[in-house]
Amino acid sequence: MLRATLRSFLAHKGRLLLSALAVVLSVAFVAGSLIFSDTVARTFDRLFASTSADVTVEPEEDLTASVPTGAVRTLPAALADRVARTAGVASAHADVSVENVTVVDAAHTSVGQSGGAPTIASDWYVTERSAVELTSGRAPRGAAEALIDADTAGRKDVEIGDTLTVMAQPGSFPVRVVGIATFRTTNPGAALVFLDPAVAATRLLGSPDLATGISVDAAEGVTDAELKRRVAAAVGSGPYDVQTADEQAKSAAEELGGFLDVIKYVMLGFAGIAVLVGVFLIVNTFAMLVAQRTRELGLLRALGADRRQVRRSVLTEAVLLGLAGSTLGLAAGIGLAAGLIRLMSALGMNLKTTEMVVGWATPVSAYAVGVGVTFVAAYLPARRAAAVSPMAALADAEVAGVGRPLRVRAVAGAVVGGLGAAALVGCVTASRTATAASLLGLGVVLTLVATVVAGPLLVRPVIRVLGAGFPVLFGAVGRMSRRNALRNPRRTGATAAALMVGLALVGGMSVASASMSESFDRQIDETLGADFVVQDAGFTPFPREVTDRVRATDGVGVIVRQRFAPVAVRLPDGERLETTAAGYDDRIDEVARVRYARGDSAAALADGALGMDADFAEEHGVRIGSVLPVRFPGDRTVRLRVGALTDQDTEGFGMRGGLFLSASAVEEYVPGGQDSVLYLNAAPGTDADELRPRLERALEPYPQVQVRDQADYKELVHGQIAVLLYLVYALLGLAIVIAVLGVVNTLALSVVERTREIGLLRAIGLARRQVRRMIRLEAVVIAVFGAVLGLGLGLVWGVCIQRVLALEGMKELAVPWGTVVVVVVGSAVVGIVAALLPALRASRMNVLAAIAHE
Repeated sequence: MLRATLRSFLAHKGRLLLSALAVVLSVAFVAGSLIFSDTVARTFDRLFASTSADVTVEPEEDLTASVPTGAVRTLPAALADRVARTAGVASAHADVSVENVTVVDAAHTSVGQSGGAPTIASDWYVTERSAVELTSGRAPRGAAEALIDADTAGRKDVEIGDTLTVMAQPGSFPVRVVGIATFRTTNPGAALVFLDPAVAATRLLGSPDLATGISVDAAEGVTDAELKRRVAAAVGSGPYDVQTADEQAKSAAEELGGFLDVIKYVMLGFAGIAVLVGVFLIVNTFAMLVAQRTRELGLLRALGADRRQVRRSVLTEAVLLGLAGSTLGLAAGIGLAAGLIRLMSALGMNLKTTEMVVGWATPVSAYAVGVGVTFVAAYLPARRAAAVSPMAALADAEVAGVGRPLRVRAVAGAVVGGLGAAALVGCVTASRTATAASLLGLGVVLTLVATVVAGPLLVRPVIRVLGAGFPVLFGAVGRMSRRNALRNPRRTGATAAALMVGLALVGGMSVASASMSESFDRQIDETLGADFVVQDAGFTPFPREVTDRVRATDGVGVIVRQRFAPVAVRLPDGERLETTAAGYDDRIDEVARVRYARGDSAAALADGALGMDADFAEEHGVRIGSVLPVRFPGDRTVRLRVGALTDQDTEGFGMRGGLFLSASAVEEYVPGGQDSVLYLNAAPGTDADELRPRLERALEPYPQVQVRDQADYKELVHGQIAVLLYLVYALLGLAIVIAVLGVVNTLALSVVERTREIGLLRAIGLARRQVRRMIRLEAVVIAVFGAVLGLGLGLVWGVCIQRVLALEGMKELAVPWGTVVVVVVGSAVVGIVAALLPALRASRMNVLAAIAHE
């Protein structure tokens, strides 16, 4: 039996290869994501372990950690002297290291990374644990000298003797590059600038009495744990976080984990799509192969093979396919991981492919996915093969009970679809975002399953409509192509399902992204009244001198600053709200269209007051005049009176509660903070078109900030949303590739099944060109059928996603009909492309040999 199984497997290796490609793709993404994340994790574990001091003392994390205020968490530099006098301490150093800096060259071009990695300025303090070493020039001395790392110098053509400008929170200052430092370990991708320790704190923090942390080395014989205990006792109960080297490495690895999770989840998303779409392809392939081998399997049964052996034979072929696909996929995954590592190196993170980590979990996961997918996908065809009686198979008779599974499908599809529809209705009517999102996820899964299960039931009514014009346009060939697509609803449904999954995802996300864009456009139109907005390209705060430059520009009239502050508010109903509050200057109403339910801007921005969203206030029992305890960073709590309630739908934009107060209050409560946005209008008598070039010239030395009008702001938002859409399009591309393979496989096997039929058609006068057209039209109608189902399902999902977004303030619904039309047309093209090879093969059949075929 095993020999017969192997012979059958090798006899169909060409057809099975197409199915194996789906396995290869899914395994490659799983293996590649695991290898890449393991490699990065191990590389940085080594970096953190080798560069961390035995014990570090840092300011305790506060509300500032997650909010872009521009302030730096600091501690007294004198604390290092107290720690140094502690028993068991060999040395203690007050560190100065900040990321809220921008470094530019003489041409006002940033020398930092453009891929999101930070620019870090710190004091030059080298020990045997340091990540860098001086390789060219000398150490910096005085306030006007600096070192730069070798990777940044090479990338930005910076040489010793060049002058750079460092823009820090206390102010900008020029430095001359006097040395180059090279990484001794992995370069994490950051741009590094080192200053003389004697001036670093003053230049970067504004005071020589401040530091960002303390590095402590243990005396010989003192363990890190014991040293931590002694240092913690020395620093007392202040707001400090004391960690050992292992604890700091673990903490740093957890922060890195967020970055790795994004990449891992994206790649696993691709793997999931490949698996889901590949299942349909494999099911179809094995179902058709089993149907073609009906007589062969019947002979095996007649010779003594029982049902279990027949089922085992088909499943063994599936396992062989899974093993082959998993092996190739694992190799492809290693190549994919190597490509990602090289991409990271191009972005500044110098990883090495020679240090690639292939842990035991990677091959185990690869083979579990590959073999598991093929085994599960082949199980139903294997059961059908075992259920055929020997006499029916040998007689090549129609197997009884064919209609019964469709009735079962109808019942199962109706039940699952009803549950999915109920979940989606619940999502639309829910009033809380978390509840709506949960119901949305459940509804998407259930409706997708229902559509796949009930897909064959929809084949005949939908394809009759889609192919209604074929007889008129193509005559008998069009009529036969439509009948061929209707001949086996299960096969047509499974083939179309592969394309349906990808298009449902695209349809849903296209509606969601279009709705988000429309909502943001409406929000900008309704709230932004300024002629221009000055903002950092990375949405981070900028130095005060940028604001001063804008103020000094000729033609600038009203200018309103925006700052952010992390706050924790105790509400009257007992809830503790942690959110972000915005701070504005007076005259906010001249640059923004604020709708007030009660009160006005003067009341909200008065001393000791704040404004709040009206709906949020009503939900929590807040009224005009309510006094709320508001906690700011540094454990500073003040009592603020609610002076105004707004109706702005601001909760969906990252600021739950819509809290705002005066910019001067934010400056007082968050010292060391920076402006995040400037809203400004042209002065009377100055045209906005005249003011813009003046602003751009004034801000030329500050490449990190940009001047935008309303149109620019909308374009920026659209670009950010488009990033998500591009990812969805990439998923669609993967789904289309596998769907094309599925259509090719289905048509190729269908042509083999219909060899004699095609030979007879040729014998009675059907030309080769007509045979090719018949196969192509069949592929087109199947592909368009999948597109119609997918887009219909996707549009329903998209509407439900928009209702979830509406709970977050994005209330506009937009359907991108242009995308819908393009997808339908593209699906027809996909069908034509997929049919090229099967149609060519069918047209080249020898007529006499085809008629004699059994």
